[in-house]
Amino acid sequence: MFKKILLATSGAPSTFGAARVAFDMAKRYGAEVVVFNVMGVPTKAFSQVVNDVRTGEEIEVDDEYRAWVEEELKSTFEKQIESVEYAKIVTTTGVPSREILRAARAEDADLIVMGASSGDSSAYRKGYPGSTLQRVAKAARCPVMTVHRETASYWGGFGNIVFATDFSKQAENAFKFALNSAKELGCDLTLFHALDISGKVLDQNDIEDKLIAARARIRETYGPLMGDFKDFDIEVWEGVPYVEIVKIARERSADLIVLAHHSRELDPELASIGSTLEQVILRAGCPVVSVSKPDKV
Repeated sequence: MFKKILLATSGAPSTFGAARVAFDMAKRYGAEVVVFNVMGVPTKAFSQVVNDVRTGEEIEVDDEYRAWVEEELKSTFEKQIESVEYAKIVTTTGVPSREILRAARAEDADLIVMGASSGDSSAYRKGYPGSTLQRVAKAARCPVMTVHRETASYWGGFGNIVFATDFSKQAENAFKFALNSAKELGCDLTLFHALDISGKVLDQNDIEDKLIAARARIRETYGPLMGDFKDFDIEVWEGVPYVEIVKIARERSADLIVLAHHSRELDPELASIGSTLEQVILRAGCPVVSVSKPDKV
């Protein structure tokens, strides 16, 4: 299922968790890792002078500088590169999100793995993922795995996947990815819906009726698509959706959370990353996969 993984990294410590998971997946499932680095954004069209992605400093990108960057990446990920059968380093200049998407298409990647931000943990403190992740997750033709918190990178392979649905049209592609992953990798699948009661005053009987209805809807929507796959269960909890998704993933010791990239906008080219997905990415104790388009699910 995972033949080629594109690890988008600046080489900064904030991306080490994503690298740990990407290489671990490659080792377990025999995939190739493409370590992809955007050295900087050109100050002018076709200029060799770029603004370094990490420092913002102007740097002239020549053969000597490219060789230095590649050597730094080799040194940073040396042990991990040696632990897998197939790995290569690719560097370029340009707008990071655009180049990551271009590289994923060129390499025919099955999965993009990246951190939520390229700098320190400021994105977590501000409460939203970095703009590069938002742009990549929106337009990627393959699923995008995000490893933000350091604790999420201490990963033992796939054993339990949590698929969180809001019953939107967009959730269908995320479900296909979650189910295919569970089937091919031999793990359990939890189908989960969080009944959003944030800011609402509901009678407890109403809440319980809605929970029963949501459970039935999960069975009706996804049950017929399961085929002969039996290793799944259904959970419906009430609360703030992102809080409940993180909680059930923790309770189930989930190795992966799968969600749709967005829920309301039908055209993925126009859709912003959903607020629930944002908060799950920033708080989950395991990797999170967002699915925007059906190309590689």
